[in-house]
Amino acid sequence: MLNVTLMANDTKPWAHLRLKDRIRPGVRVLFVGINPGLRSAETGHHFAGYSNRFWKLLYESGLVPEPISYRDDGRLPEWGFGVTNLIARPSPGIDDLEPAEYLKGWSILERKIKKFKPGVVAFVGVTLYRSFCLRADATNGKKLCVGIQPQTIQGARVFVLPNPSGPRSGGCGRP
Repeated sequence: MLNVTLMANDTKPWAHLRLKDRIRPGVRVLFVGINPGLRSAETGHHFAGYSNRFWKLLYESGLVPEPISYRDDGRLPEWGFGVTNLIARPSPGIDDLEPAEYLKGWSILERKIKKFKPGVVAFVGVTLYRSFCLRADATNGKKLCVGIQPQTIQGARVFVLPNPSGPRSGGCGRP
């Protein structure tokens, strides 16, 4: 885990760590996670959790031509992909995030989408898409599922992926 010495009143030694966005203008797909987990923060790479299947699934889906791992996240733009997070601050889990961080994150994400102009914004997990729908008041009481969605963000189509990490890998969720 984190190789950090805790100060007497420091309970979150990872809070200062940030992952670099892997994105450039004109990417076809921008993958968006909620926020980095602790292992991703420690390694400096997206989706680095031990149980995270993102990289394996990216290859198995045929989106990338060769098997890759979290250490290859900087190569995503070679294939027309980018990756970022809604909230930059790492945490052990999403329960540690504050509502204000989501609000700030949506504003920052919209600016990134406007700047880089991806064709598709792919939310990694229904939980993140649910947050978007609540913000946009877009559920209309419908069940939220993976796949292409009716909304757009700054002209980009919206796609929802199942969460590739451990227990939260289901395909549909409550509105």
